[in-house]
Amino acid sequence: MVDTDLHGEEPVDEASAELAPAITSRFLFVDVAAQRAKQLRRGALARIERHAAGPHKLERIAMEEVRQRVIQYTLPTGYDGKGESR
Repeated sequence: MVDTDLHGEEPVDEASAELAPAITSRFLFVDVAAQRAKQLRRGALARIERHAAGPHKLERIAMEEVRQRVIQYTLPTGYDGKGESR
């Protein structure tokens, strides 16, 4: 199955896709999961198997997909994860 990446720019082949890099920033985790939940609300198929006892809300499914590193994402150019110093 071919799906698009988080920004919908380039196709990602799930069979040959590698695990996404681990997210260490909780803020980045929230941003990636929120974007994925938006995709799920628009009709994208979940990339993890949904169990009867598992999460039912799309936001929880999105967070679990990010935790399992099955969601590919890209960072803006120059992003270092530290934020701005003021």
